[in-house]
Amino acid sequence: MKIKNIFSFIDKISFTYKTSILLFIIIGGMILIIILSQISIYTVKHDFDILFEKRTKPIIKLEAIKDAYVVNIHDTLHDVYHKNITLEQSYDVLNLGKQLIEKNWNKYLEITFSKEYETSLVTKIIKKFFIIGIPDKNKILQNSIISNINDKNKNIEVIVNEIISELSNKNYDAASSLIEHVNIEINTISIYITNLTNYDLKMAISERKDTQNVFNTLSMILNISIVWVFLFSIILSIVIIIHFKRLHFGLEEAVNEKTKELQALNDSLEKRIQNEVAGSRKKDLIMFQQSRLASLGEMIANIAHQWRQPLGSLMMIVQGIQTKMELGKLTPEIVEEKVNDAILLANNMSNTLEDFKSFFKPNRDEEEFSLKDCIKNSFELSKYVLDKEKIEFHLKILHDVKIHGFYNELSHVFLNIITNSKDALISKEHKRLIEITVKKSKNKIRINIVDNGGGINAKVLPHIFEPYYTTKYKSAGTGIGLYMSKQIIEKHMLGTIDCKNVYYKIANQNFENCTLFTITIPANKGDKNND
Repeated sequence: MKIKNIFSFIDKISFTYKTSILLFIIIGGMILIIILSQISIYTVKHDFDILFEKRTKPIIKLEAIKDAYVVNIHDTLHDVYHKNITLEQSYDVLNLGKQLIEKNWNKYLEITFSKEYETSLVTKIIKKFFIIGIPDKNKILQNSIISNINDKNKNIEVIVNEIISELSNKNYDAASSLIEHVNIEINTISIYITNLTNYDLKMAISERKDTQNVFNTLSMILNISIVWVFLFSIILSIVIIIHFKRLHFGLEEAVNEKTKELQALNDSLEKRIQNEVAGSRKKDLIMFQQSRLASLGEMIANIAHQWRQPLGSLMMIVQGIQTKMELGKLTPEIVEEKVNDAILLANNMSNTLEDFKSFFKPNRDEEEFSLKDCIKNSFELSKYVLDKEKIEFHLKILHDVKIHGFYNELSHVFLNIITNSKDALISKEHKRLIEITVKKSKNKIRINIVDNGGGINAKVLPHIFEPYYTTKYKSAGTGIGLYMSKQIIEKHMLGTIDCKNVYYKIANQNFENCTLFTITIPANKGDKNND
């Protein structure tokens, strides 16, 4: 009944207004969809940038403070007490340590409490209305730890001055007691700083989840907007069609009343055509919806698959820093190296979103790049997991090869195959090896990737490139990695990829049941067509 009333109301509107409203809904809807999509992209990018600035950089500052206490305060007092350095030399070192600690601590407080690193307005609105995120219950604990560190800083400064005074008066017994007291205070500060580091890491994980939820909410709003624009466009289109029909029927009856039988036949035929058109339109809508959902599902699955390896490597970096810190082997050089590696992985994860966003678009720009650099980059992203599992990597390439194509997509192919090799090698007790060999002929480039992980079951081998086919647990594999790799090589690189079990020589050792992936791509994109 309500639908009839709506159609009756719309039918009373003049034809000119109906047409104007339809154009307004279509144009306005498209503009709204574009604005929402741009807001979604900006919001996610902005929040990820804030997440890095607010949570990652403070951890670096905290580690620098710990190093300054150990190297500039603890070690210097030890050296001056044992007369390895003079009191005059210790003044400079202690003052430098004090400056470094004060600079990094002030920077940490500035980043932590600055309003500059807040999430975007869109994110705040969505979190408020959709109740996304949990309030930070540990804020009081963080403030308490910061207050304790401030007190310890002042206390250590006073004790250090007393130590220097006692050493100047050659009162070594009193100085020794004060040095032990300083060491205890430094250890206490190290514990406080570790707690702050853990707090920032937990908040980084929580805020990343919130950002993902915000992105999902924006996507839902965007989809709802698309549906509403589509529905209103259909309704007004139907009303306009009905208007044309009525005008058509009225004119035809006025012009030719004597052709009623023919008109009845035409009406019947027109109704059948309308039913067929409506049925065809319904089928098209269903197919469009299925295609859109399939593409969206595949994109999300691909992103999840490609993030699995970098996230594992990031976890290894954090654990490595913690282990070296516990062993007392953490140096600024190691911290800088680990931070650079983590930044590389984070940038790769960010690029993955854009790479898979345009994965099925044929009109992307290709580029010329070094195949050797592409392979090394893939192993660089996996090196922490490979090192952990004691897997050796060997690359054999006489001369670097420049190819024209999609760098990131080819890197994803190598990363997928490396991940599968790693999973196969984990359970093996013998020496674990992965080797890549690149050979270039006149028109083709052949890339062989082989591991000594025991090969692939003969029943499984024919199905490895099928989508969602996996022999791993669901938590460890999605079954789309090799399928995606095949799509990239065949459709985007105009090449071929196959796999087989072979007897192979790796690092001057012979192994049975090795898994060999062979990728063949044309040296020039036009070569495949010529072949």
